[in-house]
Amino acid sequence: MSEKFQNKYRIKSTRLQNWDYGSNAAYFVTICTQNREHYFGEITNGIMQLSEIGYIANKYWLEIPVHFLFVELEEFVIMPNHVHGIIIINKSDDGQSNKCIDVETPNLGVSTTTTITNMTTMASKKWKPATLGVIINQYKRICTINARKIHADFVWQPRFYDHIIRNDESLHKIRDYIHNNPSTWKDDKFYK
Repeated sequence: MSEKFQNKYRIKSTRLQNWDYGSNAAYFVTICTQNREHYFGEITNGIMQLSEIGYIANKYWLEIPVHFLFVELEEFVIMPNHVHGIIIINKSDDGQSNKCIDVETPNLGVSTTTTITNMTTMASKKWKPATLGVIINQYKRICTINARKIHADFVWQPRFYDHIIRNDESLHKIRDYIHNNPSTWKDDKFYK
C-alpha cells in the first residue's frame, strides 16, 4: 500500500516511536470533539458549566479505574470542546492489575471484557492490550454511545494528544494548567 501511494496519504503517528504506551507512567491526555464543537457545556466567569453531555464525559472519566484496575486518575477537566486529564498507568508485577472487570453498560447490553486480551478484539485490533490507546478508545466509545442519545451528531476527533510526564516539575505544571484551564479559556488554543 505504501508503494502505491508513496506514503503521500499516510498520517504520521503522534506517538513517541520507541515508547511502550502500556508502561507504568503518568500521561497528560487531551481528547477533542470533532471540529471543536461545544458539546460539553460553556464557561461562565471562568467556571465550566457542564451540559448533559458534559456530565456524561465527566462520569465516564471518573469510571476509568473501575474498568482498568491498573489506572489511577489525577487532575482533569472537562472543557466545552475537549477533555484534559492525567492518567497514571500503574501495573503491579503480579499480573492481576492488567485485568479488567466485566461490567455491563446500563441499558445497552454492551459488556466490557473480563481480560485485556479479550478487550483487544472489542476495542480495536490496532491497539496493544493494556495501553493508553485502549483506555482512551474505550472512554471515547462509551461517551459516544451515551452522548448520541442526547445529540445524534456527537463525534470525537479521531485521535488524541498525549504527553509522557517524566518528572515532578512537569507534573506540577500540567496539574496547574489543567486546574486553571477554565479561567484562561479565551486564551486557550482550543477556544473557538
